[in-house]
Amino acid sequence: MELSERKLKILQAIITDYVTCAEPVGSRSIAKKFDLGISPATIRNEMSDLEEMGYLTHPHTSAGRVPSDKAYRLYVNTLMMKTHLTKVEKNIISNRLKSNVSEFELRIKDAASILSEITNLTSFALTPTKNDDVLKFIKLLPVDQKTVILMIVSSKGKITNTALKISVPFNNDNLELLSKNMTYNYQGRTINEVLKDSIIKDVHLDISAMSLLADNVMPNFMKTLEEMLNVNLYMEGLTNIFNIPEYNDLKKAKQFLEMLDKKEELTKRMLEREDGIIVTIGEENLDETMKDCTVITATYHIDGKPVGKIGVIGPTRMKYDEVTSIMEYLSENLSSAFQLECKEGDEEEND
Repeated sequence: MELSERKLKILQAIITDYVTCAEPVGSRSIAKKFDLGISPATIRNEMSDLEEMGYLTHPHTSAGRVPSDKAYRLYVNTLMMKTHLTKVEKNIISNRLKSNVSEFELRIKDAASILSEITNLTSFALTPTKNDDVLKFIKLLPVDQKTVILMIVSSKGKITNTALKISVPFNNDNLELLSKNMTYNYQGRTINEVLKDSIIKDVHLDISAMSLLADNVMPNFMKTLEEMLNVNLYMEGLTNIFNIPEYNDLKKAKQFLEMLDKKEELTKRMLEREDGIIVTIGEENLDETMKDCTVITATYHIDGKPVGKIGVIGPTRMKYDEVTSIMEYLSENLSSAFQLECKEGDEEEND
């Protein structure tokens, strides 16, 4: 059976109405709300054909129809139009991302918060994968006679500050020399490479004159690098589901929250997704617990390289056009904010 232009218009109308009202759609409702120029009887016949073709389903308790996963996929691939964000939405995104956020991961977390607030969905953000992250420089900064701050800066914009307790005497010259030696040995190497024993031994040989200070610093340095390899998942808007009709059933709401509580599994699934704006609908999701959900992810970049993801999880009944447009704009602004931050960081390093 052919999917004619008339069937496409009717299907688009059904999707638009159902996404807005969350109620099964009937032929009379479509005829009244949309100027399609055809009678309710003709619409009803076309809806029967669309159901037979797998684009509509027929809930037992209702005379109306609802879009299937197949219908939403057709909509996303063919029928969906890109929407324009309002000035308010653009200002929220731009201003909050460009605010003076010194901590890299706080900005990632804030991106998830922004996404949740604007879409009214559950959102998440993944910090960059760091297996191939390259170290840019290392700095040891004195706090008091027994404490120094170990600052590690990577090429993906990650800045880690760790307070270290030092049990041996030191002065600013010692810290500066040790910082330069560590930067010289580790600059341009990936974190994985630095964690290899052979490299550690090389550094100990280079700084043997300050071995006592080095013995205090190096174990903490290695521990910090190991922690930097971890990918963090930030979730926001978990309670938004209670405003979504699909989750009025407390059992469904509980299952949804339990799914999101398995952060390690969720992180693994999201890391496996391709770069760009990716939409997986219902049965397309590999995880059984996501078969009733839509997951949309977008990639953010640093220096033109994809490094992390932001995303939303919700019911398959979703405003795909609005959500994808918001995520595209947010991911682009997040990438620009990191680009600006990296440039400022380079200027400070050169100073």
